Amino acid sequence: MNAFNTLPAELTGPRLMRQDWTRLTFVHWAVDPELVAPLLPRGTSPDLLDGVTYVGLIPFEMHRAGFGRGPAVPFLGDFAETNVRLYTVDDMGHHGVVFRSLETSRLMVTLGARLAFATPYMWARMSITQVGRRIDYTSRRRWPGPRDAGGRISVTIGDPIAHPSEIEDFVTARFGLHTRYLGRTLWIPNHHGPWPLRHATLERLDDSLVAAAGIPGLAGRAPDSVLYSETITTEFGAPTVVPS
Repeated sequence: MNAFNTLPAELTGPRLMRQDWTRLTFVHWAVDPELVAPLLPRGTSPDLLDGVTYVGLIPFEMHRAGFGRGPAVPFLGDFAETNVRLYTVDDMGHHGVVFRSLETSRLMVTLGARLAFATPYMWARMSITQVGRRIDYTSRRRWPGPRDAGGRISVTIGDPIAHPSEIEDFVTARFGLHTRYLGRTLWIPNHHGPWPLRHATLERLDDSLVAAAGIPGLAGRAPDSVLYSETITTEFGAPTVVPS
């Protein structure tokens, strides 16, 4: 396998979509890889750093989402999102993420993403409010179940990080995702510049999304990393099949 790389590879071929991500908070817990291995698609395994892997809870705002190189989709291209994700590597050397769930405030996004790539989007009531350096995210699932899964995440945004640590790179420098679709595991690459990372202090965490994603009990303990970032633009390339 290739070594973990914090620099993105340039995309080749057609672009599937383009998105702006903003006001992101990264909450992460270190876990034993055996805990999450059964949750991953065939052909992938937990990506490790110093013998552990990570579970991420990431709320943010999506802006200007659009298909290919075309314009952003009005209304449907802007929404709040919260995802629960795991970290993967395959035998082709792709280091990426697996989404266990993605909450969104747009029902049409939920239905379209499930149909297009079997991505586990969930329709939810969501809000993001900010006063100064304090930012609050709330989410309550509508469909599918478990209904009312969600909670509240509140953080205070700290100072910029000039030189990210190994852990900070590991959980943010991700340039693709693995997903299972029509009996095959796919690798979908993406490309974006370096994250403008900041320190963040977790002020409140009431969460049931991580448990609903198949990892019970984790959100009850203090996270191992909390980060914040402002806007970044990303593009997604065409998928390839991962041997499994």
